[in-house]
Amino acid sequence: MNTVFLFISGPEIMVIMLIVVMLFGADKIPEIARGLGKGIRQVKDATNDIKREIQDSSEKIDVQKAVSKDVSKEINDVKDVIDEVTGPIKRSM
Repeated sequence: MNTVFLFISGPEIMVIMLIVVMLFGADKIPEIARGLGKGIRQVKDATNDIKREIQDSSEKIDVQKAVSKDVSKEINDVKDVIDEVTGPIKRSM
């Protein structure tokens, strides 16, 4: 079975593993793997936090746009009512 992982074949992975064992020793490999796992987890958590912040801010902007649209509609309605009331007064002057 010859699998390719990131353009690295099985025998190349075995050579890399052998070099890692020779450099760090069999005792240090689990510690290194744990450290890498924690580092990857922290990066993943940070990216999820950033995504969540972006989504929250975009939702806030959408709410603010909806509120400003409602306020503008109410202001225009009040202007129309005032124009209806003051229209005859303006004409008589």
